[in-house]
Amino acid sequence: MNTHDLTYWLFGNLRWSDFPPKSDLIATGAASLVILGALGVVVLLTVTRRWRWLWSEWLTSLDHKKIGIMYIVIAFVMLARAVVEAALMRTQQAVAINAPGVVSPEHFAQLFTTHGSVMIFFMAMPFLSGIINYVMPLQIGARDLTFPFMNAVGLWLTGAGAALVMVSLVIGKFSIGGWSGYPPFTELPFSPGEGVDYWIWAVTLSSLGTTLTGINFAVTLYKERAPGMRLFRLPLFAWTSLCTAILMIFAMPPLTVATALLALDRYAGFHFFTNDLGGNMMNYANLFWLFGHPEVYILILPAFGIWSEVISTFSGKRLYGYKSMVFAVMCIAVLSFTVWLHHFFTMGQSANVNAVFGIATMLIGIPTGVKVYDWLLTMYGGRLRLTAPMLFAVTFLFCFVLGGLSGIILANPPVDFSVHNSLFLVAHFHNMLIPGTLFGMIAGYMFWFPKAFGFRLEETWGRIAWGCWSAGFLLAFLPLYMLGLFGMMRRTAETFRAEYAPWLWTAWGGAGLIVCGLGALIVQLIVSIRRREALAVPVGDPWDGHSLEWWTSSPPPEYNFAVLPKIEETEAFTAMKRRGRAYESPEDYADITMPKHTGLPVMIGAAGFVCAFALTWHIWWAAALGLLAMWGGVVARSFRSDFEHVIPAAQIERENEAWLARARATTPVDRFAELDPANRGKAVERQ
Repeated sequence: MNTHDLTYWLFGNLRWSDFPPKSDLIATGAASLVILGALGVVVLLTVTRRWRWLWSEWLTSLDHKKIGIMYIVIAFVMLARAVVEAALMRTQQAVAINAPGVVSPEHFAQLFTTHGSVMIFFMAMPFLSGIINYVMPLQIGARDLTFPFMNAVGLWLTGAGAALVMVSLVIGKFSIGGWSGYPPFTELPFSPGEGVDYWIWAVTLSSLGTTLTGINFAVTLYKERAPGMRLFRLPLFAWTSLCTAILMIFAMPPLTVATALLALDRYAGFHFFTNDLGGNMMNYANLFWLFGHPEVYILILPAFGIWSEVISTFSGKRLYGYKSMVFAVMCIAVLSFTVWLHHFFTMGQSANVNAVFGIATMLIGIPTGVKVYDWLLTMYGGRLRLTAPMLFAVTFLFCFVLGGLSGIILANPPVDFSVHNSLFLVAHFHNMLIPGTLFGMIAGYMFWFPKAFGFRLEETWGRIAWGCWSAGFLLAFLPLYMLGLFGMMRRTAETFRAEYAPWLWTAWGGAGLIVCGLGALIVQLIVSIRRREALAVPVGDPWDGHSLEWWTSSPPPEYNFAVLPKIEETEAFTAMKRRGRAYESPEDYADITMPKHTGLPVMIGAAGFVCAFALTWHIWWAAALGLLAMWGGVVARSFRSDFEHVIPAAQIERENEAWLARARATTPVDRFAELDPANRGKAVERQ
């Protein structure tokens, strides 16, 4: 073996030239930020001596609430990256009119690829998984998810995928093939190097984690509901979680198959998606969009559940048309699997096929319209409180109707032919996913934050964030409808049409406001932590909530509820409060069994990262080692029998009675005074 062979065996395709500094100043700055950010976290944890606390309290925890919070932390980190990338793209398009702009065309292609991949797979998916993880078991009166270990494995596989995307900022380059990774462009002859491989393995890790999570959510909703919690007594958020979980189970495997076959094409010379030797790229397109269109509803259905909870709570009313909302959610989930072909109306199928899928697409507007009317009728006649989450809901209703109408227009194949691949399409899907998903996630974060941490978020900065996000969204994306109609194609790094300038500069201003909105969210969190004593709501019901998650202290104990409730109505906690039974002591207490902490899921995630990184750079020995370590972790878990611990009844009684005593002693505040410092977590309806 000569020196070259030994180097390849040890390091694969990895070379010194793949490390910083990068080819341009912006890329080098981004890599430096990642390195400095990681070093900053390490130094902070070392100085404050928090490593043991981080490991024993968080990283090894199987508690669904902590896992949910860790998902949301990942989502916020990736959101920050994706928003900065989006602002850079808008800057490039605004200044690159008859000029080269601030980044090269290849760098611009990396930006729109990472922006789309990060927002879909590593921001929106972890965000919704985190909120469902935290809220859903509490809402149905469960102690945890059915498979806590599998839940943690799902988290760490998703974290490994996100880490791989972040590493690509420092070592090598990411794909330039777009978030959908269409072959034949992503085949080896057209995209050599590590970029597409980074994308393949990051997405594969994420999709595997999401599939496990979906199975866990669905089984939990079927098996762990409190006594009396029939399906039609579930809160709307739990219903949307159930439909989302079913979509995850059936939609994610086609994506995993697609990326696996693409990897075989690139690594082993197969020809599944090539233009010759029997391959057909349309097989990839079908597989990808069998995942891709249900994915839109995986992203948006949990937000529908959040809007239902937020609008109902801050309107002070029972959700209007509960059953019609449930049936609408189920219809949307089913129809989402029947419309994938509208993504290639222009790819040569017959007019009859296009017509069928166009009609199927338009049908989704019916159940969606039902939901919008139900939300409006819930607000009608209600006693509205325009808190920050409710303000996001108002923006959502306005923008979502506009985006839905543009979707109906695009479902018409002749119109789709005219604007296909233009900025009109970009405006449409951002019009659906930002108000429909991202605003919903932010509203959910603000709504349930007091439950998770025991204190409210500072309201003024929340309203500033709402103002910046809402105005920024309108300015950034409404001009794209016009640019699309003028004929400007998406993914354009440079244009020669000077008349586009006013629209592009307006969009750039909107992107700046969105960056300000992100900054306002960060400031809100910092200010809230500093004022946490004044904002504390330990009793646990700061918004006069309807469902069971508000019937426990803030933050809740590990076991969620001292005794499992018996459910008799849809809005279980409201029923308890009206009957004066919300803060009664139970007749007796019993021991509760909960899962023990374990570091195996972290090790499986770390091994997954090593395996994926090594595959990206063709370091075969490390890839094999990582894969063996992943399976070794699973096998090791199967030999363990002491994976539970018992919390004694005396400890539960002591903690629960202390909380009940505090709740009974707390002076209730009127729900219109819920932002007042006097609100300690016991808001009530004014008599």
